[in-house]
Amino acid sequence: MSVAARVNPRDFFTAEAWAPLATRSSWKGLALVAHCWAVIGAATVMGIVWPVTLPLAVMIIGARQLGLAILLHDAAHGALHPDPKVNDWVAEWLCGGGLQGYRDYHLQHHKFAQQAEDPDLGLSAPFPITRPSLRRKIVRDLTGQTWFKQRFGRLVYRLSNRKVGEPVLPILGDEVRRQRRWLAFNALAIAGFTAAGVWWGWFAVWLLPRATWFQLVTRLRNIAEHALVAQNETDPLRHARTTQANFIERALIAPYYVNYHCEHHMFMHVPCWRLPEVRRRLARQGVTTRMEGAAGYVSVLRAVTTAAA
Repeated sequence: MSVAARVNPRDFFTAEAWAPLATRSSWKGLALVAHCWAVIGAATVMGIVWPVTLPLAVMIIGARQLGLAILLHDAAHGALHPDPKVNDWVAEWLCGGGLQGYRDYHLQHHKFAQQAEDPDLGLSAPFPITRPSLRRKIVRDLTGQTWFKQRFGRLVYRLSNRKVGEPVLPILGDEVRRQRRWLAFNALAIAGFTAAGVWWGWFAVWLLPRATWFQLVTRLRNIAEHALVAQNETDPLRHARTTQANFIERALIAPYYVNYHCEHHMFMHVPCWRLPEVRRRLARQGVTTRMEGAAGYVSVLRAVTTAAA
């Protein structure tokens, strides 16, 4: 197995300069989690009180659902809070859960970034793709097909491939046990919205964003981070791409500094909110010219697509 090359922070920073960049905060990570839920709450109220704003609410909430996943990602690196117990509890109960399984998987991605053993290599290897192919993927995301396959694909497969005469109920029961937290969370939320007199609210302001906009921006994030990044790259400054993001892109596509992905791969234990400062300091040294980067998400999509054959 070929482990990806590593960056030594001392090659770029003095010990005094590096120490504050690597320090976890006891409140900033928690503040970002609170901010994420506050934005979701505000967009929820907006979409319910003024249904005409639902398309915008779906985009805002879907992006913040990605935001929760990003903060879970920070927690997987132990960067959300300096106390490991607080770090893991917040991630497990306020950022979507499944922390340990994700951590085990994701750290393999860092260990073998863009190498043959990288478990995420399949996300970037197919590029470039044709523009019609990308459009079909976007349509599947925005119509809920991607979400349905991810959420219920295993159940559909098991039901369609069950043996003749095999009862259905054990299969359904196994799937209920596997997804019990998701089912319980949604059942309680639906009951709460129903009690408030807006039974449709949960479907409109949580499940719909999750099934549509969240799927799209997750795809765009994956493409921007590693598509067309060279495989078996020996330069650790080119294992991932940093994408410049304007205000709208940060609000609707790339929240919580997720666009600073090259810096994250270089210094994976640095908290996400410190990555802009890391980039500024690297830029002053002229290092950013050596790093993989893009001017924006539109430019990335243009680079990774070709005209139809």
